[in-house]
Amino acid sequence: MKRLLSMVMAAAMALSLAACGGTAASGSTASSQAASSVPASSQAESASAASAASTPYSGDAMRIAGLQGPTTMGMVKLMKDQESMESPLYEVTMYGAADEIVPLLTKGELDAAAIPANLAATLYQKTEGKIQLAAVNTLGVLYVVTTGDEVASVADLAGKTIYSTGKGTTPEYVLNYILSENGIDPAKDVTIEYKSEATEVLAMLQSAGEGAVAVLPQPYVTAAQAQVEGLTVALDLTEEWNKIDPDSQLITGVLAVRSDYAQQHQLELEVFLADYRSSIEWVTENTADAAQLVAEYGIVAKAPLAEKALPACNITYMAGEDMKQALSGYLDVLYQQDAASVGGALPGDDFYYGVE
Repeated sequence: MKRLLSMVMAAAMALSLAACGGTAASGSTASSQAASSVPASSQAESASAASAASTPYSGDAMRIAGLQGPTTMGMVKLMKDQESMESPLYEVTMYGAADEIVPLLTKGELDAAAIPANLAATLYQKTEGKIQLAAVNTLGVLYVVTTGDEVASVADLAGKTIYSTGKGTTPEYVLNYILSENGIDPAKDVTIEYKSEATEVLAMLQSAGEGAVAVLPQPYVTAAQAQVEGLTVALDLTEEWNKIDPDSQLITGVLAVRSDYAQQHQLELEVFLADYRSSIEWVTENTADAAQLVAEYGIVAKAPLAEKALPACNITYMAGEDMKQALSGYLDVLYQQDAASVGGALPGDDFYYGVE
């Protein structure tokens, strides 16, 4: 009864206020309390919360997965709040790789997961619409770094050797798109050496000498700067994306939800999304305190490193029509490069939860 009451009160509060993306061991678990002080993100979300009030509450904790990286950083306040709850509303489990999450989500052993954006689109296709997108949680986290001073624009990458992770995944598609749109043929005008892990890219930076160039995601950029003398950020690929495609956004992470869970537990989902947005806002506004929690949960090894990395991780909360416009444009870019990157086809309108 206490759990149901807290859910209803949180939904009611959201209504009244609106009216005015180091490591820890795989499978580490934490949960979070529903916050009653966060406003709904829009009138549409408020209306959804209102209609959800008549949906039966199961009494079970919502099962959520996150990856050990920026896509889960926005959850740390929510996770910390949960520890003081006698009956958790959310159970958040972190994993080291998306491959660990996919079977659990598709089999119904998870209700929602913070995963890469194009993976959510792929799962939508593979499950015939049984996976939906509830929110965007992380914009671009990719940066061009160098130990020299010769790269000040994308044009300066011509003729360079670039070390990167992500062959056949988002980093490759993003880098190729930005290079091509700036008149650089990725196959002829640059040499791109793909490595399986960011640690291998770091090793290449250390051995290649002055002038080495790489593409790395946060928080690895900040970690690499602490280990490679003279390493600086030359280009923010999110900014470069915006220059050539202002109608979409470079998106790294999203919150995917099982569509049957969204239909059967609308109240729980709406309240979670309000709590999730509140947690993300707290993280972005309280960097030092958030960094302590990021380190505590093993997402980044040390708090000082997390504090430096957080502002560059582009953690955000985007839902509804804004989410659809930003992500549909991004997925279209990936689709044009490799249809398989989004599951073979662009998702339908039913992919976007809460969008009519």
